Amino acid sequence: MLQRNQIPPSVDLRNRPAELPSLAETFDAFVTYLLRQYWVILGTAGLCLFGGICYLMTAAPSYTALATMIIDTRKFQAFQQQSPANDVPVDSSAVESQVEILKSENVALAVIRDLKLNEDPEFIGSRAGAAGAVLDFVSGLFAGSAPPNEFDRTRRAVRAFQKQLDVRRRGMTYVIEVSFRSLDPERAAQIANAVADAYIVDQLDSKYQATRRASAWLQDRIKELRTQASNAERAVLDYKKTNNIVTSSGKLLNEQQLGELNTQLVHVKSQVTDAKAKLDRIEAVVKGGVPDATVADTLNNQVITKLRSQYLELANREADWSSRYGYNHLAAVNLRNQMREIQSSIIDELKRLAESYKSDYAIAVQRQNEIERAVNDSVSQSQSTNQAQVTLRELESSAQTYRSLYDNFLQRYMENVQQQSFPVSEARVITRASRPLSKSHPQTLVVLALSTLGGLIAGLGLGVLRDLYDRVFRTAEMVETILDADCVAIVPRVSPSQLKAPAAGRPNLPVGPRTIRRGDEPVLWAAIDAPFSRFSEAIRSIKVNADLNVTKPSKILGLTSALPNEGKSTLAFVFAQLVAQSGARVLLVDCDLRNPSLSRKVAANAERGILDVLSNNATLQDTLWRDPETGLAFLPGATRSRIAHSHEVLASDQMKDFIDAVRGHYDYVIVDFPPLTPVVDVRITAHFVDSFVFIVEWGKTQVQVVERALRSARAVNENLLGVVLNKADIAAMSRYSGYGGKNYYYNSHYGRYGYTD
Repeated sequence: MLQRNQIPPSVDLRNRPAELPSLAETFDAFVTYLLRQYWVILGTAGLCLFGGICYLMTAAPSYTALATMIIDTRKFQAFQQQSPANDVPVDSSAVESQVEILKSENVALAVIRDLKLNEDPEFIGSRAGAAGAVLDFVSGLFAGSAPPNEFDRTRRAVRAFQKQLDVRRRGMTYVIEVSFRSLDPERAAQIANAVADAYIVDQLDSKYQATRRASAWLQDRIKELRTQASNAERAVLDYKKTNNIVTSSGKLLNEQQLGELNTQLVHVKSQVTDAKAKLDRIEAVVKGGVPDATVADTLNNQVITKLRSQYLELANREADWSSRYGYNHLAAVNLRNQMREIQSSIIDELKRLAESYKSDYAIAVQRQNEIERAVNDSVSQSQSTNQAQVTLRELESSAQTYRSLYDNFLQRYMENVQQQSFPVSEARVITRASRPLSKSHPQTLVVLALSTLGGLIAGLGLGVLRDLYDRVFRTAEMVETILDADCVAIVPRVSPSQLKAPAAGRPNLPVGPRTIRRGDEPVLWAAIDAPFSRFSEAIRSIKVNADLNVTKPSKILGLTSALPNEGKSTLAFVFAQLVAQSGARVLLVDCDLRNPSLSRKVAANAERGILDVLSNNATLQDTLWRDPETGLAFLPGATRSRIAHSHEVLASDQMKDFIDAVRGHYDYVIVDFPPLTPVVDVRITAHFVDSFVFIVEWGKTQVQVVERALRSARAVNENLLGVVLNKADIAAMSRYSGYGGKNYYYNSHYGRYGYTD
């Protein structure tokens, strides 16, 4: 018998911190999603494509005509005063506003009236094609049989017109594209041009109306301003007359007089200053007795000039004689006496000039006093006038304001009169619409592409919804993530074609009365008949995980599930067979007392079972059934009648004593328990079971059912060895797995190890 080696447990990958998936992992997950839901995606895309084809076959073709306009503010406005502001182009918001005006109902009504579109079946309800007929029929049912009146036809025409009209701005330019779609190409071009013309006419009319209203308002305002200006000017004149305010050349008369007096006063003061200076100078000369002192007026006085010439001549002679004959010579003395006489005469003449200077000074001072008195009188008079002038300025300012407003409004009025007779629109048509050569709707390639793309997107969405509502276990990762438990094995579904014939020599094995014989279910011997199959390898992994459990011994293994028919009894028998085939002593006990299906399959003729052993009505050796090929010992759960309180049997001391007794005689005791959801038997078996193996049917058992079952059986969850995904579709798992998809499950090199399906 092989010995079990206790190997340290590997690293628990579930407790590692979550990491963001790499690009390769994301791509791999997307590919597996496509493989998983490809038929939904392709089916939805096919349906949408079929719908697009049906639409193309039933939709009536329509044609689109295009006219282009430009919003130009640089055009010459006749009879208007040009200004730099007229050359500034309109901004983006102004162009967008014109686009909305083109889409407005006012333009639509103008075109409908001009072309009588409210009588055209295309605009008042009749539609072409099969789809149009259906829509007309449905509309007729809801609208009644009464014929529409003029208002109803117009409203229908407006709605249809605005739906088929498209106005757009071309990029960031001032060019506007006006396109119209119609069933008739000629009609489309006619309406597109009519829209452009109606817009221009609407602009002209709006400007004319605005100018007319402005002219009427200006005319009334001009009359009012004319009256106000006249009253203000009349008030100015009356105030001047009342306060004796006289102006000359725009200035007050007293202000002019005061200015002239100030000028005279300054001049007189200058004269007084000059006269005083001359008087002081000559008085200083006379007082000093210096005959040859310089005074301005002495230079022009002939008497003083002549006396000075004589004085100089005598001085020269006196100097000559004194040098010749001596200073005290009589002739020199006579000459000096003559010089003194001439000097005295000069002084007398200077005194006479001083008297004249004194007279001039007195006259200048008197004139200055007179002018100062006149200035004071004028200032006192100007002060009283200035106080009245404050009010006068207010009256003049008011009169000037009214006059300026009157002139401006009169000029605006004349300009508006000129504009009213010659309005110009800022918009013009640069390309008129012509008859389109091909249909614009429906576009075959666009419809097919959009329907296919929409189908693919809808298919992807439906696939995501199917994944979200697919709340069953598909992969080991789901088990470990949701249940926080190890997935110890993924057991594939075994089809009848995969089952092999029994090995040669089996018929020669001894057969006794309590010998397990092959029945109608060959899957119970699938692992023995095909030891290298995927099915057998998955069963072996359960034993490996039980042997590697170092936290506690796993000699007593209990197999259970959440719901019936998940294959737990089959797995219990096959697992026990494989362990027994390896040479271990194995006892398989059927403890599903309510429904001993395993006993009915492998020991249908058993008359005694575990209840007889527990009640000491039979010994264990007399009750066991054996497999002659593997040596497996099987204790059936045969009962003569259904037991209501089966959980009390499993919770009894006799059951625990029985397990303790067989623990020493067998290497493994495998117990087939009932499912957790229908009965409560398994919840009270933890006192004698080492570990539990939980069986989940792949792709069928709901996640919430398993979670609820494990929460209700806390003892099972705490002693859980692992979870086994049973009846797995390996080919389908490749579309759910994140381990490289199909290559992980169907690797061509597995055959080198004898691996078969």
